[in-house]
Amino acid sequence: MDTTIQELAAARGLELPGAELTHPFGPEWDVYKVRGKVFMLQTALGDAPMVTLKASPRDSEALRAGYPQITPGYHMNKRHWVTLHPGSGLDRQMVKDLVTESYLLVIEKNVPKAAWPVDPETFGRAAAG
Repeated sequence: MDTTIQELAAARGLELPGAELTHPFGPEWDVYKVRGKVFMLQTALGDAPMVTLKASPRDSEALRAGYPQITPGYHMNKRHWVTLHPGSGLDRQMVKDLVTESYLLVIEKNVPKAAWPVDPETFGRAAAG
C-alpha cells in the first residue's frame, strides 16, 4: 500500500456525507464523527499507527480470524469495534470498505433516521441494470 493506512482511512472518512474530523481527546487522537457519533478513531502507540472502526459482531469476529492485522477495538467494545494495523494483508479497497461500513453502521444504529445524511440500505450500492 503506497499510502499509509491512516491516510487512506482518513481520506475515505472525509469523503462521506456529513463526516467531520474532531479532536475531543487531544491532538494525538483523530476522531471522525457523523451527526456527532463516532465512526472512526486514529492514533498511534509509539510508532505503530492504528485505525479503529465499528463492525457488526459477526464481521468483527470474521475479520479478526482472517487477518492478523485486525484486532479487537483498542479501548472500545471488543465485539463491536476492530482496530486495523499496517500490514500486507489489507488492501486499499478493503480499508475504504471497512471505513464506509463503520460509517453506515453508526448512522443506522446511533443516528435518528430524520438526521441520516444517507440511507444505509442504498448508499454506495451500484444501481441494478
